[in-house]
This record gives sequence, structure tokens and C-alpha cells, in this order.
Amino acid sequence: MSLDRRVTPIRDDLAAEWLRGRVEAPRFSAGVARRVIVPSTRLHRSPSPDAPVDTEALMGEAVRVFDENEGWAWVQLEADGYVGYLSSEALGSAEIAPTHRVTALRTFLYPGPSLKLPPMGHFSLGAAVAVSATEGDYSRLATGGFVFTGHLAPLTAVEPDFVAVAERLLGTPYLWGGKTSLGLDCSGLVQLALAAAGISAPRDSDLQEQALGAPVAVNRDLQGLRRGDLVFWRGHVGIMLDGERLIHANGHHMAVVVEPLRVAEERIRTKSFGPITSVRRLPPRLA
Repeated sequence: MSLDRRVTPIRDDLAAEWLRGRVEAPRFSAGVARRVIVPSTRLHRSPSPDAPVDTEALMGEAVRVFDENEGWAWVQLEADGYVGYLSSEALGSAEIAPTHRVTALRTFLYPGPSLKLPPMGHFSLGAAVAVSATEGDYSRLATGGFVFTGHLAPLTAVEPDFVAVAERLLGTPYLWGGKTSLGLDCSGLVQLALAAAGISAPRDSDLQEQALGAPVAVNRDLQGLRRGDLVFWRGHVGIMLDGERLIHANGHHMAVVVEPLRVAEERIRTKSFGPITSVRRLPPRLA
């Protein structure tokens, strides 16, 4: 059985219960439902703060914990299936379900319903929170603290244009494994923008290329593309802003930038990831 360890909860000593009969493992675990209770937390490949980071989990994300040891939880993220290690301190009960999502790039968490109070922290675009009441212009969170209500929307509300969400993130620094408005990588930008529009997407660019949209033929002149098309290289992805310009998070600029596709294609082809492997077009939103 061919397994992608990024999204399959199996390791040498343990596997998820749903894999029983498909894989061999010394023991299996059904896991325990938990939820992220900090603004964001890094998902590591091994239980160490120095281990490589594959992605981040945001406030309110549901996770399934298969094992905990010495302050680290081996988990699978519910939204995209990614598997890795989170700090146990970042996790809490799954019983308090989010009701709203942060729609601002960032919003502060206050100890009371006033902008004059010193903030306790901040949440990033896409973080999910549980609102228990409103006081004036602020929402009281079930987990404590207050957030400006104008920076929140019900979970059922979606952005009409995921490309416009990506545009709002222009200038955000490039960060490998990043998925917040403080730092993003190429596939994190795509996943975050699509999520705001209510579209689920895998975490990595190769998985996104397999799962999203339908292929679009691209001629040698790179003509015929349109807003929202996803352009893939082997290890990179960007979003077409229009028929000619690409928006993407990249290590060359170390930021989310907009540049002509022709310019990006030549540089990427000759200096890093090789030629474009495909262009994928998402179906139009249903009326």
C-alpha cells in the first residue's frame, strides 16, 4: 500500500485505527478530538521545536490527537489531513465549537470591549473563534477576551472572490510552512485564500495540483489564462490575477508579490523549479 506520510497518520510504532487491516503497526489509536486554542501553532515533522515545520494550525482548528508524550501531541489536522507534532499546550477541548471566522488580515484580542485596553494577543485571517455574546462593537469569546465584531463573520459566510483575498496579502513575508498574514509560503497563500471563499484545498502544491480544478491548455505564448487560474511548477504554485499577471508567495522576493507571468515563468524555469507542469481552472461558483 502506497502511503503519503504527510496526510496518513502512521509511524513506526503507531497508526490510526482506520488504517487497521491496511497497514501493519504495533498498535492503533482511534485518537481524541481536540482543538487549537492559541492564535497559531507550528506543525513539526518530529517532536522538537527545532524540527522542520510543514504548516501551521490556526485558532479553532479541529485536530485528532493519536498520541501525547513529553509536551508534544502527534495529530492529524481535520481541515487538510496534515499529520505532525503540535505542542500540547496549544490544544484544548473540542467542545467549544467556533461560530465565526476572522476576516481581517489581523485583529487584536482585548481583555474587555475597548480599543484603549492593552491587547492580549492577535488572531490572523482565517482563525476561527466562538462568540458567546456581543457588547457594543465587540464580541465576547467563549474562550476569553474580546474581538472587534467588524473583523468577524459567521462561519457560513464566504468571500466571493478568492483572488481578491490573495491580493489583500500582498507584501506578506515569505515563510516556509507559513499560513498566517504574518508569513506565508506559496501553497499556504492558495489554501488560505481558497478557504476564505469556502473552498477546501490540500496543503502542498503537488497535492493541490492533483485535487483542484480541471487542466487548462497553455500555449507557448502563455495566452488564454484568466483570473483565478492556478499555475503549477514542480514545487511551486501561483494564482493568475488576470490574463497576464501572477500573484504568488516566493523565495526570490521573500514576499507575496504580483509580477508578469512571463517574467516569473522564465526565472522559475531557468533558476529553480523548471517548466510549468500544469494550469488548473476552478469551476465557476454555483449561483
